[in-house]
Amino acid sequence: MDQPREKFATQMDAAILAELRLQAKTEGRQIQSLIEEAVSALLAARKSGDRRAQIMELHEASVAKYEAVYKKLAE
Repeated sequence: MDQPREKFATQMDAAILAELRLQAKTEGRQIQSLIEEAVSALLAARKSGDRRAQIMELHEASVAKYEAVYKKLAE
């Protein structure tokens, strides 16, 4: 089942919009579907970036807590 749609207005650089229109025409798609695809990809990338930051924080905490153990294991 399709998700409900909501209208909104925004602005973008004229050159980018021209490229977007050309891409939509080339692919035989509507501009809104390209924008939705791009925004979904952006949000997914940002979420995975958040996970990476969380993992790095956990790693740094582990190193701080068990630094002596890691040094012994490395010997």
